[in-house]
Amino acid sequence: MPTNQPTNQPTNQPTNQPTNQPTEYVFQTDWFSHNIPSLDIIFNQLKPTRILEIGSFEGRSTLHFMEKMSEYAETIEIYCIDSWEGGLEHKENWNMDTVEQVFEHNMHLAIQQFPRTTLFKCKGYSHPKMMELLVEGKKGYFDFVYVDGSHEAPDVLLDALLAHQLVRVGGVIAFDDYLWSPKSWNEADHYLLVKPAVDSYVNTYQRKVSVIQSLPTYQLYVVKIAE
Repeated sequence: MPTNQPTNQPTNQPTNQPTNQPTEYVFQTDWFSHNIPSLDIIFNQLKPTRILEIGSFEGRSTLHFMEKMSEYAETIEIYCIDSWEGGLEHKENWNMDTVEQVFEHNMHLAIQQFPRTTLFKCKGYSHPKMMELLVEGKKGYFDFVYVDGSHEAPDVLLDALLAHQLVRVGGVIAFDDYLWSPKSWNEADHYLLVKPAVDSYVNTYQRKVSVIQSLPTYQLYVVKIAE
């Protein structure tokens, strides 16, 4: 049985879909929409059809990627990796079982709206799941990788290194929350920041990547120019 199961059949109910679900998308928060203008610029030029998403939460970003790709793509593949356990910033204020149910509900509706999409829900921690994809032969497979998982620097750094292997030459890796901090900047703990890890990846791979300079830097967008 394949490790990652596609959920592209709209007649199949999601496993954990709550009863009495509304027939519209459900979102409890929005940490994504402010990034849409920059991401749409990238999508209009790159026109990705195979996306890997690290950290899907309720599926707001996933839904936008489907909607955007449907403008030009005949077939779409999206792989969503998430443990649905939440990071340190989620565990006190979020019921992650509910978040996962909301994701499944939203994706069930999204597949009906965008039936050309094959969606793979890969539940688990990002590093082993990304390694599984490499073992399955998906080195250089993805046009676009969206990294929005753990915000702890060691985790982000390994996400970046694995993303570099999974994205194709000419593809883009987007790092969300590049400038995010759980604390004020005068007391920032680098272990809990995305930026130091991404900077380490970019500086180490300077001959193999190019940072897109013309877009706002709350997210950082990196083009892979060489293996």
